[in-house]
Amino acid sequence: MVQPLRPSPSAVVLLPIKAFGEAKHRLSRVLDAQGRADLARELATRVVHAARELPVVVVCDDDDVASWSAQVGATVLWHAGGGLNGAVTAGVDALRHDYDEVIVAHADLPHAHDLTVARGFAGITLVPDRHRDGTNVICIPTDCQFHFAYGPGSFARHRDEVARIGLPLRILTDDALAWDIDTPDDLLALDGKAFDGQFGPGLDD
Repeated sequence: MVQPLRPSPSAVVLLPIKAFGEAKHRLSRVLDAQGRADLARELATRVVHAARELPVVVVCDDDDVASWSAQVGATVLWHAGGGLNGAVTAGVDALRHDYDEVIVAHADLPHAHDLTVARGFAGITLVPDRHRDGTNVICIPTDCQFHFAYGPGSFARHRDEVARIGLPLRILTDDALAWDIDTPDDLLALDGKAFDGQFGPGLDD
């Protein structure tokens, strides 16, 4: 089946990022607080680079994240409270009048190198994680009222949401975007070895 495409839509990448110092608590068994913060910053930088030519907007409520955003050339949208779903909703609302579509990506994708593969579809694109449980990337047209439902099992909820609003759905299986880092097992699977407090080759390849 030929997938319908939008005619040269204008697109933007939206990254919701919590304070680096508060990120990745589930990795505390293998990384100390500084190591987790450094990892979160490194992963987020990689995702920004994966936006390629597209502008990047970071939704945050942390001065350090805002400073880092300026350093990597991203625009900051300050939003306090509301959790991940509230931050993404606020971001999309703020961008609605300037762009045709928004690519919402998690900031912990170690293999991300091209987020633009999610753009251009005349409907909604979902990129599930490798377990097909979470949703690592979503691309939506800004003129739709999509209700974000991140958290465990979000991929199924987001598919249901696409059906609710009646737009075409594209499920994009992309090995590079399917990886995210949440648990020590994710790190072990990424590098194939136990961590000693240093980031292994999986983040540098």
